[in-house]
Amino acid sequence: MARVTVEDCIEKVPNRFELVLLAAQRARNISRGEAIEVDRDNDKNPVVALREIAEEKVELPSLEADLIKSLSRAPEPEPAEEEVMDIIATDENIFGIMEVQEEALPEAASEDMSADDIEAAIAAELGGKR
Repeated sequence: MARVTVEDCIEKVPNRFELVLLAAQRARNISRGEAIEVDRDNDKNPVVALREIAEEKVELPSLEADLIKSLSRAPEPEPAEEEVMDIIATDENIFGIMEVQEEALPEAASEDMSADDIEAAIAAELGGKR
């Protein structure tokens, strides 16, 4: 019976590819709970959709609009503005909500130290030898 339905539908929608897309969309709509416009006669949703198209029980433009809506992608979310991102302190962004203790840096006047002295202080701090 489905073959006769397809042949009847070709008169209403001449492009077979468009017919398949529209019938598939109508079958999905029926699966979602839309009312059926013809007797089911123990047929599955795709066959019912084809019979509805053949008998012109559904509006093809609205079915096409449903199809386009279902195939369109959701827009990409817009990036958050810098103001919104700065509401949370940087320490909370990185470490979550917990106490962050700052280590006291050794007081050293770099103007008074030579390059060799600075290098030695770094090596001592890192635990290595020069």
